[in-house]
Amino acid sequence: MDAVPEQAAGAAADAAEAAPGTQLNLDLYPGGCRRLLHLCAQQPLPLLRVEFLRLSTHEDPGLLEATLAQVPWSLLHLRSLVLKGGQNRGPLGACLQGTLTTLPAGLSGLAHLAHLDLSFNRLETLPACVLQLHSLAALLLSHNHLSELPEALGSLPALTFLTATHNCLRRLPTALGASSTLQCLDLSENLLDAVPPEIGGLSSLCELNLASNQLRNLPASLAGLRSLRLLVLHSNLLTSLPVGLARLPLLMHLDLRDNQLRDLPPELLDAPFVRLQGNPLSKESPDGRTPPAPQDPEMPRLFLTSDLDSFSVTPRGCSVTLASGVRLHFPAGAITAPLTIHYRLWLPEPGLVSLGPHDFLLSRVLELWPHSLAFQQDVSLWLRFVPPCARRCREVVVRTRSDGTWSDLETHVEEEAPEAPDSVSSSPHPPQLCLFTPSSPRLWARCRVLHFSWFLVVLRPVSNTCLVPPEGTLLCSSGHPGVKVTFPPGATEEPCRVSMQVVRMASRELRALLGEPEAAVSPLLCLSRSGPPEFLQPVTVQLPLPPGVSGFSVDRSRLHLLYRAPPTASWDDITAQVALELTHLYARFQVTHFSWYWLWYTTKTCVEGLARKAWARLRLHHVNLIALQRRRDPEQVLLQCLPRNKVDATLRRLLERYRGPEPSDTVEMFEGEKFFAAFERGIDVDADRPDCVDGRICFVFYSHLKNVKEVYVSTTLDREAQAVRGQVSFYRDSVPVDVPPEAEAARQKKSADALWIATLPIKLPRLQGAGGHWQGAGLSLMPLNLGDAETGFLTQSNLLSVAGRLGPDWPTVALHLGMPYRVLQRIRHEFRDDLDGQIRHMLFSWAEGHAGQPGAVELLVKALEQSDRQDVAEEVRAVLELGRHKYQDSIRRTGLAPEDPAGAPALQPSQPAQA
Repeated sequence: MDAVPEQAAGAAADAAEAAPGTQLNLDLYPGGCRRLLHLCAQQPLPLLRVEFLRLSTHEDPGLLEATLAQVPWSLLHLRSLVLKGGQNRGPLGACLQGTLTTLPAGLSGLAHLAHLDLSFNRLETLPACVLQLHSLAALLLSHNHLSELPEALGSLPALTFLTATHNCLRRLPTALGASSTLQCLDLSENLLDAVPPEIGGLSSLCELNLASNQLRNLPASLAGLRSLRLLVLHSNLLTSLPVGLARLPLLMHLDLRDNQLRDLPPELLDAPFVRLQGNPLSKESPDGRTPPAPQDPEMPRLFLTSDLDSFSVTPRGCSVTLASGVRLHFPAGAITAPLTIHYRLWLPEPGLVSLGPHDFLLSRVLELWPHSLAFQQDVSLWLRFVPPCARRCREVVVRTRSDGTWSDLETHVEEEAPEAPDSVSSSPHPPQLCLFTPSSPRLWARCRVLHFSWFLVVLRPVSNTCLVPPEGTLLCSSGHPGVKVTFPPGATEEPCRVSMQVVRMASRELRALLGEPEAAVSPLLCLSRSGPPEFLQPVTVQLPLPPGVSGFSVDRSRLHLLYRAPPTASWDDITAQVALELTHLYARFQVTHFSWYWLWYTTKTCVEGLARKAWARLRLHHVNLIALQRRRDPEQVLLQCLPRNKVDATLRRLLERYRGPEPSDTVEMFEGEKFFAAFERGIDVDADRPDCVDGRICFVFYSHLKNVKEVYVSTTLDREAQAVRGQVSFYRDSVPVDVPPEAEAARQKKSADALWIATLPIKLPRLQGAGGHWQGAGLSLMPLNLGDAETGFLTQSNLLSVAGRLGPDWPTVALHLGMPYRVLQRIRHEFRDDLDGQIRHMLFSWAEGHAGQPGAVELLVKALEQSDRQDVAEEVRAVLELGRHKYQDSIRRTGLAPEDPAGAPALQPSQPAQA
């Protein structure tokens, strides 16, 4: 317990050294209140000079109140007090509110306090002591639960900056207009439906933000704000504006997007600083786009209950809910003519999905087209995703693909049951529509887009960005307040955007990995920028020292600064190339270009290999690979890749229908890593699968998605005399040319570079009948081809694969295929307690009756789609496409296909070959 007071005293001393004795930051680590109480009890000299105090409100409420009660008596010269929540984040990356609900009355004694930040807390009313701080110039109240502001707020004589965004304000105090000093007022994201006329008395007001409220009109007194430069009014219900706004002499920016404005003064309509998108104006907007149509109160709402692949939208707008759970909202005027929208859900593949080193995929890939069309207004898009595991300092984002590259969209996560269709209000915000009952909350990622492309949901480390002007700025990490980057004046000639991501590694996991009790690392820092790779002036980076390391007693020979420049996987020790400045809590150094940076404290002399091992562990997923055989048809094999914690439950669920070996040993896989399953020792795999390459089935591991393959295996040996014993082996990259005899021992190889990662046995039974085909459950599977080579055909093994995936849905498919209901009843009776036999008999009896008939394959695909089995239909389409390609290749090889002058084959899939 004695270490805590010593560390707190050290923090004060560190503040004295780092910032001439004026700053005390106790919001970086837990226990800040206890440390401050200890300092107040000791009254050290550095504490008397403190002017800036930061204290986290993620503390026990009683302890926080006791600590704040001591502040006026111990920090007599305090000028800035930050009591801010939001340092901790929830599993979805959202900032968590602190525990602060009020302030002690004694804080009114802070006579010099000019800056007070109470953001991200639980305030329902403004504490009375705030109204007695006569030196207060900046007051920050964002992300609280305030429903009103007191009248006395307008009497603060020095108040120049007031922000109360993301609250529940329904009205404003009329006395606020009496403030002659207020220059910046931000009240966005509230519930205001009116603004008092007295607000026109703010003679010094330069910036006013009333966005995302419920304002229908504005008082004419706004025309008296002669100092106003910035006015933000987007996302309201405004139908008109005061005429005098057009004559404000200093107005440089007016944001009127997403309102109900139908007419504007010509001075505003043609002004280049006015943004008007999303309004039903009577003439063209300044950007040249056709104005949207008036809002239709009876906007169509579509609920697609089957996997249709298209829907229609008109200029009136439309709200659409797809069967997969995706929702779209097209506002009125988003398009100028009726349009058909197509969509498709893709399985994630490495060539399509782009993931960063520490990203996790949470959804399948949604494609919406046409891609090239630009909408007149933003279209809102909701994507349902799988809830991620609790991961600190991570956030959920929607990622979209444009011109071959992926970029992140501004995303809002909604964690509540969407409203029922009948309860949708006339709010300007997109309606919350879905097919699920209000009693089942869902997780949604919401974004707004101006054109369609591919979309997916990703969990990534929190990204903090800022625009760096030539004058310089400061970038801080929201999840790790000790991580900062300072840009000096002249670092860049043109404004550039920089981005910061921070990844933390647990000390216990690091020590177990390295086998060193005292090893510790700082958070891993990734910095990137747009524009030229290097800065004109050195940029200062601040990293917290590794846990347990103090700047006053550190052994510098054990401290290493590591640098990594992608795409290389190596880490370089650059400690000797930079000047490390150490304080009690931090290390500071200067760089001229951005990459990955990591601070290590270890006795090891060669750190590069250790850092690579720790880097891999940060991306690690423990998974099991299983291979199970169907009890009724051993030639149908289920391959599955599962997170380690889901194996037991999955095996219990599959036990009735499958049998097979135990799962393989745990192996180390990365998110999005590709590997293969190959069959050896006389066992072969159906080569007609589109994901089959040289007898290997391709897998891609995604932690939150289903990684399942059901394949049809066969034998290359004579099985008349004995059963065939073989194996399925899981590989990374390419398969070895020769299968080693010690294959069973290969499953023990678990290193990151292991090629052969697991081997599981497979056993095929003795052949029960003649003719080269195994007979099961009284059904003889005769050779059968459905379709033709030119348009694509399905083999017996293809139909077996389809049958293996239908499950209980087979009666619905049969009815859509045109089979009478009495035939279904007979099949159920003949194959009682044998679901696989029912499915195979239904499918093969239908196929035998339609063999050689044109359009049979198309009928099967349509029946699958009508039965809500789009997944199986997509697999059939892929098999058909593969067959068509093989047919075209064979035509070209035999010289039957004429070529055009450019060398491209002229034969089209729909054209018959002319021999």
